[in-house]
Amino acid sequence: MARYTGPKTKIARKFGEPIFGEDKIFARRNFPPGQHGQNRRKKTSEYGTQLREKQKAKYTYGVLERQFRNLFEKAARTKGITGEVLLQLLESRLDNVVYRLGLAPSRPAARQLVLHKHINVNGKNVNIPSYRVMPGDVVTVREKSKSLEVITDSVAGFNHSKYPWIEWDESIKGGKFLHLPQREDIPETIKEQLIVELYSK
Repeated sequence: MARYTGPKTKIARKFGEPIFGEDKIFARRNFPPGQHGQNRRKKTSEYGTQLREKQKAKYTYGVLERQFRNLFEKAARTKGITGEVLLQLLESRLDNVVYRLGLAPSRPAARQLVLHKHINVNGKNVNIPSYRVMPGDVVTVREKSKSLEVITDSVAGFNHSKYPWIEWDESIKGGKFLHLPQREDIPETIKEQLIVELYSK
């Protein structure tokens, strides 16, 4: 399936946040790209602000436009606050859960682990990054993959208690998706209401 493969640091600088994970270049140059990046004071329209927030969410979770719109439409049909439901749907993607468990250093790396069949859900191999993890599901590393360097390095020193909706179990190298996260527990600085306003026009 298609995914964004362009320059990630440039995108992170555009939004002023390391949305793709730790980035040494961004840490040194955390201002917009371009000749006048440090002095830019351009006023953004309401539509531009809303569009920017949608793009930020898409890049953060590694979702393309069609997928994102489908998720929004599903959120709009679901009981609850549409913006919060949208973020919950994004958080319950398998690649994101693998990332939140600390099994990969970034979402793109987590996506690769899933695509290369290193991840099981409830004991069965799943290689679809967009697979929706449900409350009660157990996500683990496949037995043959537990010694992969990218996984062992990522898990080492990771704070597995920082996400209250996931329960880590070291013995199985994985964890249980306890429930959908509450908005205040999701660390992303996305202003989801702006996305709702954009799609509601």
